[in-house]
Amino acid sequence: MENKRKVLLTGITGFVGSHTAIQLLQKGYQVIGTLRDMKRADSIKRVLAQHTSHTDNLSFEEADIQDESIWQKLMTGVDYVQHIASPFPKVMPKDENDLIIPARQGNINILSAASSCGVKRVVITSSTAAISYGQPKERRRRIFDETDWTDLNHKDDITPYYKSKVIAEQAAWNFIKNDHSGLELSVVCPGLILGPLLEVDFNASANVVIKLLDGSMPALPQMGFDMVDVRSIASLLILAMEQPQAANQRYIGSAGYLAFSEMAGVLKKTYPKMKIPSRRLPNFLVHILSFFDSTLEPVLLDLGTERKMNNSKAANELSWKPIKPEEAVLSSAASILQLGIVKHK
Repeated sequence: MENKRKVLLTGITGFVGSHTAIQLLQKGYQVIGTLRDMKRADSIKRVLAQHTSHTDNLSFEEADIQDESIWQKLMTGVDYVQHIASPFPKVMPKDENDLIIPARQGNINILSAASSCGVKRVVITSSTAAISYGQPKERRRRIFDETDWTDLNHKDDITPYYKSKVIAEQAAWNFIKNDHSGLELSVVCPGLILGPLLEVDFNASANVVIKLLDGSMPALPQMGFDMVDVRSIASLLILAMEQPQAANQRYIGSAGYLAFSEMAGVLKKTYPKMKIPSRRLPNFLVHILSFFDSTLEPVLLDLGTERKMNNSKAANELSWKPIKPEEAVLSSAASILQLGIVKHK
């Protein structure tokens, strides 16, 4: 089932990148995966080979998204680009520009090279962080869609990571607006991405499930997220790449909203012997705990509110059918336990 079309995929060692590579290889694409250190190539190839028999169509290139010179070379003969690589630290940096500059410049470098090399379409993985934040209090508890943008002027409802996603995505749309090469752009904005981890080097969003399983979360914060299974996001990224109607369109990638209490309930039913919390944690205590646990800091903006997403555009235009959010939580938990990140009790 080889179709000879080439896809350049940035960030192949990441959570979304590796799952997207598997699905592309299964569909017969030739995949060129970029990574920051070639020493990771053999290990990620072994991981991918456990999930697809088509790794003979896979090659690797070492590249940094801020290195402007490398992308012209890498895009020669490429049909599509899946630009997935973007800084997502487990702990927020002191200087927001450590996130903003690489994210913005990475998008510009990718699009500039794709434009001059005759690439048909670039698909950029953005985030619902670019959609639903920077809101006054009265506008946070509502349903957002692709026409919404995070407002950088409301600084009390934004983090450096969210800011980087807005600036980077808007830079991409501005580039396309002024480009006359015929290059097409599609952007996918995922919610919280869960689902099966492929290796111990896990993504930051897995911390949500890890903390529910390992006993480090004494009680449940009164918050939740629109979430999505990584396998569903991979399929949406490919639909956004293949479907003609996805040209120059933006899509929300979310399967639905789950509160922490709902996630805990799903996990408790499946793992009744594990110390999964059931009590609610008052908001003021979450703020206090964030001084001692820096991984809590980015989620403080969601305390006591529900930002929900409308995914009907992807469902209606691209016939996207995401895995249910409860399954995303359970498959994430199963892989966390299988990999020994948390010990099964």
